[in-house]
Amino acid sequence: MQPANPTSGRINLDPDKAEHGLAQLVLTVIELLRQIVERHAMRRVEGGTLSDEQVEDLGEALMNLEEKMEELKEIFGLDAEDLNIDLGPLGSLL
Repeated sequence: MQPANPTSGRINLDPDKAEHGLAQLVLTVIELLRQIVERHAMRRVEGGTLSDEQVEDLGEALMNLEEKMEELKEIFGLDAEDLNIDLGPLGSLL
């Protein structure tokens, strides 16, 4: 969405840019959740509460999820910096 043009009083909506912005927002939320799950998984692995098979399965699942995220970022023309939202005084999201 672009700023309103003061002479026309209308907002210029570009559907292609709206789709890109929505994809960026959705992938940012997914990346945030992926990182949270990864950190939780690492705590469980380090805590020794998982069997060797569970650790292997968890590692494979996390790698697959990361690969899928890379694929989606490529499809929408985004990189890691595009998903790192600046939260002002709170710092960066990711």
